[in-house]
Amino acid sequence: MEQILRLVKRILNQIDPPVGAADDLRDRAYGVDLLDMAQGAPAYPTAPAIVERVGDVARHPEGARYTRGRGLAALRFALAADLTEDYEGEVTEENVLITAGSNQAFCLTTSSLAEAGDEILITVPFYFNHDMWIRLDQLRPVYVEASPLTGQMSVSLIAQSITSRTRMIVVTSPGNPTGITAHPDFVDELADLAHSKRLVLVLDETYRMFRARPGPAHRLFQRPDWPEYFVSLQSFSKDFALPGYRVGAVIASSNLLDELIKLMDCVAICAPRIGQEAALEGLRSAREWRKDRVHEISVKHERFLATMSPSPSGFQLKSSGGFYGWLRHPGATSDTEEVVRRLALECGVLVMSGKAFTPNDTGFIRVSFANLSLDEIDEFGRRLQMF
Repeated sequence: MEQILRLVKRILNQIDPPVGAADDLRDRAYGVDLLDMAQGAPAYPTAPAIVERVGDVARHPEGARYTRGRGLAALRFALAADLTEDYEGEVTEENVLITAGSNQAFCLTTSSLAEAGDEILITVPFYFNHDMWIRLDQLRPVYVEASPLTGQMSVSLIAQSITSRTRMIVVTSPGNPTGITAHPDFVDELADLAHSKRLVLVLDETYRMFRARPGPAHRLFQRPDWPEYFVSLQSFSKDFALPGYRVGAVIASSNLLDELIKLMDCVAICAPRIGQEAALEGLRSAREWRKDRVHEISVKHERFLATMSPSPSGFQLKSSGGFYGWLRHPGATSDTEEVVRRLALECGVLVMSGKAFTPNDTGFIRVSFANLSLDEIDEFGRRLQMF
């Protein structure tokens, strides 16, 4: 008898969420004193002011109700002001749509700007959910290799990859998994290319507060015509330790946001109100707390660089920043997933396979040093020596 529940091939042929593989390996390592460096979620607790506000909202009669499709007006104003100050540009509340995390922001954006069969240029290594969604949405990812030493791409290489079916260019900065922060000059050149080719530049800036250099992350918001060809994806998950609250944003043309709301209304109606209220409180009263966390992560990064400088057991650090280190493992010709398994079960180190971030196994692993204390980062180096 023919099966009634017949899943479509684009779902059946998709990989399982890579974080699930780390969860499974964590379960297998039960009883092991594990250094968990798999997921890039903040290890520090949410700011106390936000915790207090969440409690107040939960008790309020309005606390569980819907918000408007674009999100809480006060949050949109506050985020626009925060971005205007940080980028020394101009973002208004009309450019802000609050979403259920930056992943949803990406999905809404690509689904609104590309149709089945269209091409999306993405960097390699890529953020795995970007690649997954592009293919689930029946779009075609076109991979542009980044330099293994710097994580950067050449604009000319991107230009060579553009075809008549190309609709957008997707870059993540600071990178996940590389940690690399794209230089403002590079972003300028990329935006010029997108504008000249009538493409959209989508920049995932989930880790913007943890970028490698001072000053604005880029200068695009200083351009009066930026809404014509630029979309920025933002997140509060790392800024204020709110990953489970699911709150992010699309920063784009108001006309585009009007269309995104149609999708938003079908998949979520609005971002969770409790998450929006938490993010708003963060912008109102936890900005100094956020600066302290950024400094804390930068100190951890320096310790991580020192730990990796001798390339313990042949693990070579190729790039790092934000929350992550991108390492080539010593068995580069071996199955990376087997290396990841051995690291967890034999050395007590849980990491993610680089196969989740590249079309093919290139012998890399991603580690989140932000999850560890300074002493645990030292311990990480010692455990690599056991491999």
